[in-house]
Amino acid sequence: MVASANPEDYTSRGRIITPLKDRLGSQIRTHYPRTLEDEIAIVRQEKVGFPPEEGVPTVHVPPFIEEIVAELTHLARRSGEISQRSGVSVRVSVANLEVLEAAALKRAVRLGEPSAAPRISDLGAVVASTAGKIELESAGDESPEDRIVERLITKAVYATFNRRIAIEELEAVVDAFEEGLTLETGDRVHSAEYVRWASEVPGLAEAIRQTGVLATADDRAGPRAATSRGPAAEAALVASAIEFLLEGLHLARRLNKDRLGAAVTYRR
Repeated sequence: MVASANPEDYTSRGRIITPLKDRLGSQIRTHYPRTLEDEIAIVRQEKVGFPPEEGVPTVHVPPFIEEIVAELTHLARRSGEISQRSGVSVRVSVANLEVLEAAALKRAVRLGEPSAAPRISDLGAVVASTAGKIELESAGDESPEDRIVERLITKAVYATFNRRIAIEELEAVVDAFEEGLTLETGDRVHSAEYVRWASEVPGLAEAIRQTGVLATADDRAGPRAATSRGPAAEAALVASAIEFLLEGLHLARRLNKDRLGAAVTYRR
């Protein structure tokens, strides 16, 4: 027989209550994943994806999106604003990736696209799914969880960008913006529009290759997933990569960003 104890449900210390402990021969103390790789491996194993279905867009998750989700959870586990007695479970990462996949699927259905990939513009969807699974250290103003989670998301995106992208190799992209380029992203922009930008904006195609989406996005899922790759899937992945690069350049203070409703404009 195995008994488990959740900290908040029992003693708030993560220990098995005495009546249970008295009936068990041993106690095993566990911990949360210590590396992003372990976190991502568990999320891939536990998340509920969308099985292939006729007429339903397929969802492809870029590796940097998985990394952002895992990084967000790891940052939450180190945050002094979040109660570490209650903890930040891997369930947060699992739920957040499921929410991002659902947001991508919804956008693809709305735009009439056969494939989808979560984008940076979808990250607003994980604010509620994260806030619902954490407990603040102290109660402040009304619903401060949203602001805390938004700050953590920004940090997660920037940390992932710095790990994956050599910013000095994006100078051609930055120069294009310095010469007057503006790009408007968001959930109403078709993937084909992003693909057009990749071919027209100097240096952008090379920058997309830095993200690794076109080379590795489906390889880790095995041959069955690889057979579903096609122009539509690659277009969705390119759109996701471009939003990641633009947001990273903004966070690195190389681009300005204006938000109007669901649309985001990047400019010099």
